[in-house]
Amino acid sequence: MQRLFFVFILMLSVVVYAQTDSTTIVTDSVASTTGTDLARKLAELEKQRFADSIRRADLEARLNAVSTTNNRERSELEAQLKQFEENENALLAQKKEQIANLKRTTRGFPVTGFEEDTLFLIYNRLGSFSPQERANAITARIQRLPDNIEFYADSLKVAVSEATVDVVYGNQNIVSVTDIDALWFETTPLELATGYKTLISDAVVAYKEEHSLTNLFKSIGLAVLVLIVIGLIVKYVLRLFRWTALKIQRQKNKRLKTLTVKNYTVLDTERQVHVLLLLNRIVKWTTVLVAIYVALPVIFGFFPQTEAFAHELFGYIINPIKGIFLAVWNYLPNIFAIVVIIVVFRLLLKFLHFLKVEIAEGRLSFNGFYPDWANPTYQLVRVLVIAFAFVVIFPYLPGSNSPVFQGISVFLGFLFTFGSAGSLSNVIAGLVLTYMRLFKIGDRVKIGDIVGDVIEKSSLVTRVRTPKNEIISIPNSTVMSSHTINYSSDAPEKGLIIHTTVTIGYDVPWKDMHQTLIDAALRTELVLKDPQPFVLQTSLEDFYVAYQINAYVREANKQATIYSNLHQNIQDVCNENGIEILSPHYRAARDGNQSTIPADYLPKDYEVPSFNVKSKK
Repeated sequence: MQRLFFVFILMLSVVVYAQTDSTTIVTDSVASTTGTDLARKLAELEKQRFADSIRRADLEARLNAVSTTNNRERSELEAQLKQFEENENALLAQKKEQIANLKRTTRGFPVTGFEEDTLFLIYNRLGSFSPQERANAITARIQRLPDNIEFYADSLKVAVSEATVDVVYGNQNIVSVTDIDALWFETTPLELATGYKTLISDAVVAYKEEHSLTNLFKSIGLAVLVLIVIGLIVKYVLRLFRWTALKIQRQKNKRLKTLTVKNYTVLDTERQVHVLLLLNRIVKWTTVLVAIYVALPVIFGFFPQTEAFAHELFGYIINPIKGIFLAVWNYLPNIFAIVVIIVVFRLLLKFLHFLKVEIAEGRLSFNGFYPDWANPTYQLVRVLVIAFAFVVIFPYLPGSNSPVFQGISVFLGFLFTFGSAGSLSNVIAGLVLTYMRLFKIGDRVKIGDIVGDVIEKSSLVTRVRTPKNEIISIPNSTVMSSHTINYSSDAPEKGLIIHTTVTIGYDVPWKDMHQTLIDAALRTELVLKDPQPFVLQTSLEDFYVAYQINAYVREANKQATIYSNLHQNIQDVCNENGIEILSPHYRAARDGNQSTIPADYLPKDYEVPSFNVKSKK
């Protein structure tokens, strides 16, 4: 596997190198072809200009020979001379146009100085040398000039030869300028060579001055001075922050007091001192590091050999700050757009909140829309409005078109979709429950086997407090899939019927039992007198009759207390009326047995009967 990987890397390198070489060859060939075509075209134009100049000289001689009295011939000669001038101007314009077109498609190669600065560009070939080879050769010759101790500003000379104008140093040729080179800059070869000589001479002299012994000692002195100044700055900065640290410690329990928000201690004095000391240390070392970092580029800038490092170090600070500033500046229109969108949607949410309050408090009503729907509807619409606002703002966010940003958005959507499937079902069930109006806060309900008062309805769960003061959270999806009994919905207006069953033997008349149960119900607190309680006989069993007492109540949440009081009253009234509540299979031989009625309800002269035995003789 490693060999295959190595072979793949090798093949890729060969392909890239081949492409690079082919690109270079194509570029050079294009430059060569372009230079040849230009030379041919310029030669043709020069040949035509030379022929025109000969004819122009002949016309001028003839014009001088014509007498002043022959006006007709003189006018014809002057017109011909004017035509030659126009042709010469057209040829010159044609040359400039061809060079301008060539500049747009031809790449120049830089001749660099000593600090990687470009002195001038080479565009044309010279003999077998390509423009790039010429530029490299000239650069190498220039960079060897400072090695000559006797070099001065006037050491370079301009020498005119048959085909070129050369810039020479002693017997060494530094730059050769051709007619085609001069045409690129719309000047003469002599003027261009003189300009090159000045540029090279100034660069060499400046380099020698920067690297002279005097300049070196001066740079060392300035560097030492900067180091002394930075040392003093660091010393007094450390002393200043040491003083501020002592000042902070002395303010404990004086200016620094416990910071509390609604009886919650956010920061006591000890923590405040610790936080302030930490900030003091951070600011101290940040200041020291910044001072040292600023000093380094200044010191490097004193020496030509390290001047490039100075620009790089400054760039590490300036470029990010400049980038941040430009990014913020360019992003300002988007910020204004986002602010306007946020303000508009906030006003819309405030208007929706106003409608919710008005509907919830009954001051504004719509047919078929109940006040208890106001808050959940507002919450639902609020989520939709916020989601729509985010969709509108999203294109204005920085990096919204970035593939990374879009990938993160898709990933988060994937997590939300598959990670909240159960939660979404509960949310949907909560919305359905809200608009079905099965129950409201405070209702006594029975959900499945759970009985209690509703204390909270959220988008995910419904919380119920049982009569035993237990808080039970039921997922909304479970509520939807279970049967629900609401005891409180009609109780205030129609009343809730509570009922309980008592089994009594056949020896008790049913009319007496009906009246007894009704009296017991009327005695019970919170039972309504109107409608009046009623009794239903639910079954006739083998040993007893089942009587069901039904009574109306309005306090559905107090069923446990009402049932308890009702049962107590049934016992009391049955005892008062001499009715025994026996178990379903209770058997008793009446002779000689104590009555099951409590003694408090028996007559004072009651005596337990004796057991009678009869025998036949």
